[in-house]
Amino acid sequence: MNGPRDESAEKARAEMVASQLRRRGIADERVLRAMSTIPRELFVPETLRGDAYADEALPIPAGQTISQPYMVAWMTELLNPRPGQRILEIGTGSGYQTAILAILGGAIVSIERQPELAAAARERLVRLGLGGAVSVRVGDGSLGEPTGAPFDGIVVTAAAPSIPTPLREQLVPAGGRLVIPVGDRTRQELMLVVRNGDEWVERNEGPCVFVPLVGEAGFPA
Repeated sequence: MNGPRDESAEKARAEMVASQLRRRGIADERVLRAMSTIPRELFVPETLRGDAYADEALPIPAGQTISQPYMVAWMTELLNPRPGQRILEIGTGSGYQTAILAILGGAIVSIERQPELAAAARERLVRLGLGGAVSVRVGDGSLGEPTGAPFDGIVVTAAAPSIPTPLREQLVPAGGRLVIPVGDRTRQELMLVVRNGDEWVERNEGPCVFVPLVGEAGFPA
């Protein structure tokens, strides 16, 4: 992976992994290594770089957020991506979750509603040497990416009022996994959906708070 070395950021990153992730039960060593590697400070606004490893979500342009580090790790662990798998991400944002998925060895399609966020994320990922593993597209993520389906995994970084049918149907039939926050605009539950043929097993993983997923199968604008 390309990019400048910043020893103070590396120290903050290691502390984040130890105190925010391991201590709270993130156990997948692949996820922990990825979170130890990706420079989160490059994915937040320059004025907030001192808070890049804080235990909280941070604002980014277009009224969106970069998720709390623990939430990124938790969702990634639930998704359980494997090298060579095809992963669909809904809500590119700044590209941080995208980078974590890419460094884990998947082929990532990421859909972002805001063109300016998509362009900036694409540039960051290329700068880090991850552009070849990721295709960032502009569109209505609530409808998924039917032309590229099925996907081994789908992760949604915005909250839907219910689990969008298009996303269910775009999972591979044999064990495809969908991780998505579901609820109203202020509070949601993080849901894991696993597809087995024509059955979708849902599991509630606990409360969370995300910005709304705007689109035809999400919230109205």
